[in-house]
Amino acid sequence: MNIILFEEHELGHNLSRRDERTIHLLKVLHKKPGDEFEAGIVGGLRGSGRIVKINFDGSILFTVNVTEPAPPRLQLRIAVSFVRPIQIRRIFREMSNMGVYAVDLIGADLAEKSYRDTKLLIDGGAHAALIEGAAQARDTQTPIIKTYNNLDAWLEQRPWEKSSADNLNSAKSLISKSSLFSRTPLLFAMDNVRAESSFFNIMPSSHPLVIAIGPERGWSDRERGLFESSGFLRLSMGDRPLRTETACTAAAALAAEKLAEI
Repeated sequence: MNIILFEEHELGHNLSRRDERTIHLLKVLHKKPGDEFEAGIVGGLRGSGRIVKINFDGSILFTVNVTEPAPPRLQLRIAVSFVRPIQIRRIFREMSNMGVYAVDLIGADLAEKSYRDTKLLIDGGAHAALIEGAAQARDTQTPIIKTYNNLDAWLEQRPWEKSSADNLNSAKSLISKSSLFSRTPLLFAMDNVRAESSFFNIMPSSHPLVIAIGPERGWSDRERGLFESSGFLRLSMGDRPLRTETACTAAAALAAEKLAEI
């Protein structure tokens, strides 16, 4: 981890010797009392931390001094079909690492229905994956996560039109959010089977992007019709079928390139 992240409620308390952050500071970075390290508050600012004391029980007392805003978010919302929990965890980690603004989990016609019952969103696993990705990127913000039973519900609610109300913990951050989804997003659905064009042909744009990625069995014809009626352009990312988590990372990388070139 390139930055040690703390929740606000942890400030002023000892960090347990079994905490992975304690282990990283003492065993990996070899920090001692008085040493400083990069630190941040989840959802807030970045700066430095300092080890005040290593207690007899191996826990550490620390302080933080944070004054810098987190890096800007990528103007990208990704919707992805429910997949296996281990894949969801990887997707959350990588999307957080890449600075994606929001990730929506949606049910899909050809996806395994039992995947929607994952406990990852309530047992702390999702949060841990998001924090891991953010810490790697020296970020304090993580993507907004929402779930939808099916594509129909996602398209009906059109969450990308509500992004200004979804913004990231504005009370705790000095991040400027005025540019996030301030323009009408461009809507794309990844579809290597019946694509209308290639993602590689999309020109750079100042508009945010919304990208939908289906299960590894692809979208149904019914879902393709829903995308068409909702204004989505179906795009391919080459001839090779990709694993869902690979498709998410590839799509986010291509989107970042389009957004960076404007």
